[in-house]
Amino acid sequence: MNSIDDFLILLQDDLGLPVTGADVGAGLDRVPGWDSVHLLSLLALLERTTGRALPLAEALEAGSLEEIYALAVAS
Repeated sequence: MNSIDDFLILLQDDLGLPVTGADVGAGLDRVPGWDSVHLLSLLALLERTTGRALPLAEALEAGSLEEIYALAVAS
């Protein structure tokens, strides 16, 4: 995953979420179709994609997709 655009494609194609660039910085409660199952699915997907474990506690505290993306690229 090289960019936020790749992250969006992952969300759209693999999780089936109708998200756009405008949704990335919005609170998770404003992301269309978002729920806690998506968070767990996304974390598993990101771990497979990046080959690294992501910190679950920090992911649970994330307030936006942008913050989850930052965890994925920083880990």
